[in-house]
Amino acid sequence: MKLKLILALLSSFAMFSQGDTQNFSLKEAVKYVLENNRNIKNADLNILAAKQQVWETTALGLPQINGAIDYSTYIKTPFDTSMLDADDPFLFLFPKHNLTPSLTLRQLLFDGGYIVGLQSNKVFLEISQNAKDKTFNDIETSVISAYNNALLTKESIEIMKNNIHVLKTNLEETTKIFENGLTEEEDVEQLQLTLSGLEINLKNLETLHDISKGYLKVLLGIRSDTTIELTDTLEALILENISLNLIEEEHPITNNIDFRIAANQVESKRLEYKLEKSNQLPKLTAFVTSNYLGYSDRFSRFFKKEQDWLFTTVGGVSLNIPLFSSFGGKAKRQKAKIEWDIAKNNLITTETQLEVEFKKAKNEYTLAIDTYANKQKNLALAEKIERKNTTKYKEGIASSFDLRQAQMQLYSSQQEYLQAIIDVINKKAALKNLLNIPN
Repeated sequence: MKLKLILALLSSFAMFSQGDTQNFSLKEAVKYVLENNRNIKNADLNILAAKQQVWETTALGLPQINGAIDYSTYIKTPFDTSMLDADDPFLFLFPKHNLTPSLTLRQLLFDGGYIVGLQSNKVFLEISQNAKDKTFNDIETSVISAYNNALLTKESIEIMKNNIHVLKTNLEETTKIFENGLTEEEDVEQLQLTLSGLEINLKNLETLHDISKGYLKVLLGIRSDTTIELTDTLEALILENISLNLIEEEHPITNNIDFRIAANQVESKRLEYKLEKSNQLPKLTAFVTSNYLGYSDRFSRFFKKEQDWLFTTVGGVSLNIPLFSSFGGKAKRQKAKIEWDIAKNNLITTETQLEVEFKKAKNEYTLAIDTYANKQKNLALAEKIERKNTTKYKEGIASSFDLRQAQMQLYSSQQEYLQAIIDVINKKAALKNLLNIPN
């Protein structure tokens, strides 16, 4: 029974620990954030709100039914109505209480502004969707960058720990040789100096790793006390992120989100100008109103069966014709036309800038790939040089200063190699963001 209890407690503890730890590959992190990020959720809600706005606009041209109940009482009449006979016609003209329930049906027959409003519904939805896509792309790129930075510090820590382990071994061997009087104290001091620098760098990397994972948690919307583990490696990611087809293929500039937003702005301003012009047109509305008219000398009588009611139905049309607005309407139309022209100029500017940015992004991605290949070769050379100098140092051919130079060169090459991988991944993400291609 004790053994069963212990196993149950260990099982519960394991389940609790698993619940507080989440593992993410880069693809899983991107998928998670796109499903859980609050900004993206708000963008989805904005699209739903836009659809409701579209229906609100559409409903303006559909039948509208309104009810009303009007009640009035004569506080002061021209003469004392209590002195009149019950069938006296003056009682109808001056009733003590008057109640008029009514129902009115209105139907818009023609309104130029309503027609423009219907045309703008599509643009309004496109604006909301483009805003979501831009939010989507920006957050996706931010998550990739944050994941890569966390992964960079993680792998840098592993490399740094390995370098420290190798250096400590060299230091122990050199210290023993020095104690036997076979080498100079400076050789020991050189290694101690290098080791001290690596240990400080390791502490700095561990701090940076915690900070970078904390920022990644914020983007993912995960609680700060939750542990996350990064399951990808930079070596695996670099193989997935070298894509020459992305550089060689042609992509239309119209796919870019900023271009689409600028185009939406042009269309929106065009419709605003069209709306101002439509305000010069007449507005025609049809209506039908039915009402009951009841009058009584006592208010309570309205709720009794013997109360008499007069029923009427009136139908008609209402035509509203704008004639003169002291040139205010003309000023509005001119302003709308100017804003439309500004939007068209901004679209041309955006297109020109994006053409330059496309070329720049492709060149930077190409350069990042070339730099990665170069840093990979340099790392192999630095490792080879460090091994040679270590052997020479142990054989007494190379000095401790020569060994330290080779070691520092190796450490620098290691970091440059890792950074080159990060640059390739980030430059590809930036290029795909620009081309509006999902990562």
